[in-house]
Amino acid sequence: MRILAVSDLHGNIKPIITYLKDKKVDMIIIAGDITHFGPAELAEDILNEISSFQVPVLAIPGNCDPESLHINIDNSNAINLHARNMVVKNIGVCGFGGSNPTPFDTPLEFEEVQIYDEAKKALEGIKEQEITLFITHAPPYGTKTDQLPSGEHVGSKSLRKIIEELQPTLNICGHIHEASGTDKIGKTQIINPGELSKGHACLIKIPDSHGDEKIETGIIKL
Repeated sequence: MRILAVSDLHGNIKPIITYLKDKKVDMIIIAGDITHFGPAELAEDILNEISSFQVPVLAIPGNCDPESLHINIDNSNAINLHARNMVVKNIGVCGFGGSNPTPFDTPLEFEEVQIYDEAKKALEGIKEQEITLFITHAPPYGTKTDQLPSGEHVGSKSLRKIIEELQPTLNICGHIHEASGTDKIGKTQIINPGELSKGHACLIKIPDSHGDEKIETGIIKL
């Protein structure tokens, strides 16, 4: 299975549309900030346009999306993963959108206790699957994927704790544009693809049979 994972669209989907015209993938994951502070209806248009390539699209809202975006994802042709989970073949997928509190009072922020309770519940529902993908907008605290240029770490401590406890296969996140890259927490690989609005994405290749073949991941430029 080939999965294209992106985050931080901020309303600009030209890079992914151009890519999908020439390349085939089996699933698209969108880790939040679909719009740049709305409007919420724009998210429906964006998700429907991406879904028009006849590829399943799984999405969560970001902190720069309107608070009502949960509803707009449900109204589109994409699958809303916020605080939900699902299984595709032997792959469990779950998500949690928005972010931990920021200094900017953005539309969709959650206290750490709510993140811990709701995101952990979603991940626990798929923990028995061979492969588990944990899709979050905010990155886990204290990694290369949540670090500002100043060196300060601004990710979610609750997400880090959940990953330490449940060890999903992959955590796909976004939010911190300057922290595109990968890291590890225990056995979990953390991937922040970077801004889709600037053409950044991650390609994940999961073997059909879970033998000796390893999952391949790579940050790419669309």
